[in-house]
Amino acid sequence: MIRWGVLTVAICGQTAAAEVLLTPDEIDQTLSFGPWPPITQNDPSNRVSGNAAAIALGATLFHDTALSVDHRFACSSCHDPTYSFAAPVRRAMGREKLARNSPSLMNLAGLRWYGWGGKSDNLWAASLHPIIHPVEMAQTADSWRERLANSANAAPYEALFGPLESQTPQMVLVNTAKTLAAYQETLVTPKTAFDIFRDALERGDLKTAGTYPHSAQRGLQLFLTRGNCSFCHSGPRFSNNEFHDAGVAYFIDETTVDGGRYEGLRFLFSSPYTLAGDWSDDDAKSGAWAVRNVRQTHADFGAFRTPSLRGAAHTAPYMHDGSLPDFDAVVRHYNEINMERMHTDGEAVLAPLDLTEAEVSDLTGFLETLSLRE
Repeated sequence: MIRWGVLTVAICGQTAAAEVLLTPDEIDQTLSFGPWPPITQNDPSNRVSGNAAAIALGATLFHDTALSVDHRFACSSCHDPTYSFAAPVRRAMGREKLARNSPSLMNLAGLRWYGWGGKSDNLWAASLHPIIHPVEMAQTADSWRERLANSANAAPYEALFGPLESQTPQMVLVNTAKTLAAYQETLVTPKTAFDIFRDALERGDLKTAGTYPHSAQRGLQLFLTRGNCSFCHSGPRFSNNEFHDAGVAYFIDETTVDGGRYEGLRFLFSSPYTLAGDWSDDDAKSGAWAVRNVRQTHADFGAFRTPSLRGAAHTAPYMHDGSLPDFDAVVRHYNEINMERMHTDGEAVLAPLDLTEAEVSDLTGFLETLSLRE
């Protein structure tokens, strides 16, 4: 199979070069970012995962302010489909300003950890917590069961799970979260210009691969080599879904610290809604090994989950606190990273990149190609 080179093609009567700039090793690395979309399995911990009726009910509830105790919010208030199910504000606004930026809900199926701090090891738990959080939707299990029983959603709920009157409020809450998770599992970003390039390389189609802009190819080379971006942003999702100190300040204000992964693990260890718990529908408890074996360390302070770069052009601002307004700011953050903000006992994977202005432009241009623009 042809792996790289230059192909001369005729375009509108003129001769142009369709060129692949990547080396064979860089092409091999590029192939690891696909194919897209990945094949995912239904979640064994959620018995309605992949169920069409559950997906439909979850979609309805996701956009319904009835899920909030006073009808002030829907899930879509902070996870707006217009912005790839994120929000164009620095920090999410509930009943008060929250500590973190709203993460995108795209491409969540099959992950091991959820949330900036990884306080959930499954998607239905991640969907449940905002419903009962006092500064978000502020429901209780009792108030939500009563609200649901007196709504038009009672009938589709009972068609899935049986009579409401025979279920405890806690069971109704968990089942509701599982329909929300079933819906969110369907949210997948489409193929992009990068995927067309990557797939063309895989089949040895230089003509198609060569139409990928040279600036984006140069940006990809930086992403793979000097930038070392692929250390954290790896695989088809462009994320290893693990936790890293990216040199971003983790003070919420002058007196309050965001505990990041450390706080996420503290919450996880006390949660009844894990893959190891009784609310999982998976008798084998597959996946429970993660929560049973993970340990807190001091380095978890200031560490946050690596977000996917797919569709990220629609989800600004960036980082866990929304402190970086655009891709240019993100690249410049790593280009001039303040090593004083890094944990002394954390992972030493970052250093200032010292990119030129042209290289900053190339890298941001590559990042743009990971999102489909109209």
